Amino acid sequence: MQRSLCDVPGIRVGHQQNESARTGCTVILPNESAVAGVDARGSAPGTREVELLHPTRLVQSVNAILLCGGSAFGLAAADGVVNYLHEQNIGFDTGVARVPIVPAAVIFDLAHGDASNWPDTEMGYQSCQVATSQYPREGRIGAGCGATVAKAGGPDKVSFGGIGTWSEELPGGVVVGVLTVVNAFGEIVNPDTGEIIAGVKSSDEPGFNSSLELLKEMQQNIGFQQNNTTLAVVATNAALDRQQLTKVAQMGQNGIARSVRPSHTMMDGDIVFALSTGDKVADVSIVGAFACEIVARSVVRAVQNNYD
Repeated sequence: MQRSLCDVPGIRVGHQQNESARTGCTVILPNESAVAGVDARGSAPGTREVELLHPTRLVQSVNAILLCGGSAFGLAAADGVVNYLHEQNIGFDTGVARVPIVPAAVIFDLAHGDASNWPDTEMGYQSCQVATSQYPREGRIGAGCGATVAKAGGPDKVSFGGIGTWSEELPGGVVVGVLTVVNAFGEIVNPDTGEIIAGVKSSDEPGFNSSLELLKEMQQNIGFQQNNTTLAVVATNAALDRQQLTKVAQMGQNGIARSVRPSHTMMDGDIVFALSTGDKVADVSIVGAFACEIVARSVVRAVQNNYD
């Protein structure tokens, strides 16, 4: 076990970023199409092809998931993933062409890097080219390159966010893995103790100020840009259908609530995707319970494994 999303059989991850612009993208590529579900709980999401993941929709499987920076501009990187998959003759068979199914979600990182430079078609394509089943790098890489957290103190007191990953193996060979991009309005806390591990930096002394205490002072007007989001991809080799994966994604959101304080605000676009790549037998509630725990752990790792 690598303790990463790539422990799930058939999953590859590829990062690409522009270091100077502080933005990038991360692609999750299943070796074969994967059944998928989604839960969007934040109130400021930026997405593409997410509506088709709901249980009543026609297409049951996806060919990739793309997470990227650049806000709505960055969604253009999904075209590069589509182009790559088209060259591999991968996609939903319409009878006249195979159409790649690539849901995507973005974070807002324009304020931290170069607001005129964002992930594009070429970057999305390149992320597919470098995708591998090896342990994906964590921290300020790929879609997490320009991620920050703890915005309640203003832009000068934020902490770095980034990408984190973790996995667990359950009895019977069932594996649950997660990759998160952490760019939250709230602070990051140890879910077991409540201790702030990445928060609003104090002006007077080392350590962090409490976001909740700062929010008390703001009362009716928070007054900050809607520039936050935590994205997660949960994958498993358990044989789950679209409805069950939607439940896993919902339970995975609880991991964000455990590790980000506050979470799911009007300024966040929190989204969790869930993928099934295998045929192992597992109870959906058990998979969802571990999805919650692993999401929380991966959020913590995202801020503990920065490379700055």
